[in-house]
Amino acid sequence: MKESRYPRAFSHIGLTVPDINKAVKFYTEVMGWYVVAKPSTVKKNPDTAIGQMCIDVFGDDWESFEIAHIATSDGIGIELFCFPHGDKSKPEFKPFNTGLFHFCVQDPNIESLTEKIVAQGGKQRMPIREYYPEDKPFKMVYVEDPFGIVFEIYTHSYELTYSPEAYK
Repeated sequence: MKESRYPRAFSHIGLTVPDINKAVKFYTEVMGWYVVAKPSTVKKNPDTAIGQMCIDVFGDDWESFEIAHIATSDGIGIELFCFPHGDKSKPEFKPFNTGLFHFCVQDPNIESLTEKIVAQGGKQRMPIREYYPEDKPFKMVYVEDPFGIVFEIYTHSYELTYSPEAYK
């Protein structure tokens, strides 16, 4: 049987943060995302499903960590992790190296969201720019959350932004 070319849906992304409660507060209050599961502690315990799963993923060099689950308006999950012995400094921005570079959110009021991010300790990395100033009313900007995680904001959907036929 031939494999389907059906595009897979995006389920969630995991972010490591230095303070689980501050991260939940930022992402719920500034981004408007909602809590699916409040912060809790996961302990290294091979007798529990989550404990064994985390041993499989992280190995044996950990004892416990905090985790919270939040979600966007379109149901995309954000898993927040806080490891007690991890490096709490802001991550170094290395977009040219292999790995996750950024994620992107969508908000038609890009100016207001950018202002909220900056007011809560985040950073605007560039001016808000129009993607196709002659053809489409689309804007974008790169920002950082207060923990140094870089992300992008679009005013319009990914498909509309890159479709040459949109807004013609």
